[in-house]
Amino acid sequence: MPLASVNQRRQAFRAHLAAKQALPAGSVFDAASARLAQAAGYRVGMLAGSVASAVVLGAPDVVVMTLSEFADQSRRIARGSDLPFMVDADHGYGNALNVRRTVEELETAGVSAIALEDPVLPRPYGGSGAELISRDEFRDKLRSALAARVDPDLVVIGRTQALREGMDEAQARIRICDETGVDAVFVVNVTSMEQVPPLREATSLPLILNALPPGGTSEQLAELGVRVYLQGHLPYYAALNTLYESYKHLLETGDQSALQAKALPKELQELAMDEASHAAWTREYLGVEK
Repeated sequence: MPLASVNQRRQAFRAHLAAKQALPAGSVFDAASARLAQAAGYRVGMLAGSVASAVVLGAPDVVVMTLSEFADQSRRIARGSDLPFMVDADHGYGNALNVRRTVEELETAGVSAIALEDPVLPRPYGGSGAELISRDEFRDKLRSALAARVDPDLVVIGRTQALREGMDEAQARIRICDETGVDAVFVVNVTSMEQVPPLREATSLPLILNALPPGGTSEQLAELGVRVYLQGHLPYYAALNTLYESYKHLLETGDQSALQAKALPKELQELAMDEASHAAWTREYLGVEK
């Protein structure tokens, strides 16, 4: 499978942000899932911190994964997939200087877009888990991220959880994103369509939402400046459930034939593993017909 260059994918992500449409982002976690998401019709993807922690460590989303582990998983997706994708870089793995290192590592890994957010992470001793860093620190983290960017096509996204503290605080954080010059604003905790217009009033930047609000449509979101929205990360957990059921079935019955109907069809297996490219390389460089 010939891949578009990293820059071409970043430019494609930017083109999606510039177009008047709201696209769902496919939740991906490795090269095969990204290939399958693209084959299913997704035009952008996302590697979430929660899913990456589950895949890499088998751990919940409590910020115990390291930057190097996250960058490595991002690199595996970028190396093996043509899908433009953003990554959830959480708090940037530390203070504003750590944010700089985070951008350097993830840009080198080949991601299309990096989202950096404003909660206090990791959770402090005795903390509620809902604290936000100060507005000033949020501003300077985003400034540090932009200064660290080498490729101007890399998309830097300011992500805020401030809506849980009310619309006024959310608008203030969005304006900070606007002032720093990031490329888009990712707002978490949006639960209704009524919340979107006041978010739009705070910025002219493209918006990214954590979900399609109940009763809303992608067309309505597009009119309000939303360019990407998430659909949750159930594909990964659905895959885990199928894996568990398959293990349990084989252990109890030993019957492989019953699993054939649940297995990925051969043509999609070939796509997920990029077998056509490997077969062509085998013929070309090993002198072997496969």
